[in-house]
Amino acid sequence: MMSNNVGSTDRLVRIALGVVLLAFFVFGDGKAHWYGLLGLIPLITGTIGICPLYRILGINTCSRKSG
Repeated sequence: MMSNNVGSTDRLVRIALGVVLLAFFVFGDGKAHWYGLLGLIPLITGTIGICPLYRILGINTCSRKSG
């Protein structure tokens, strides 16, 4: 099981960006219409809290709990 590597602020930004890009798919014309499908990537990674690219690059935006 993969652990989360996307923090809460990062998740909100990704979800908002995904929704905005998907709006281009719904309301856009021409190429903007199809570029809107790219909104699925930040929407999915923001929703599940795991970004494969972050894992490859060794980035983790989750806050760490001291223990």
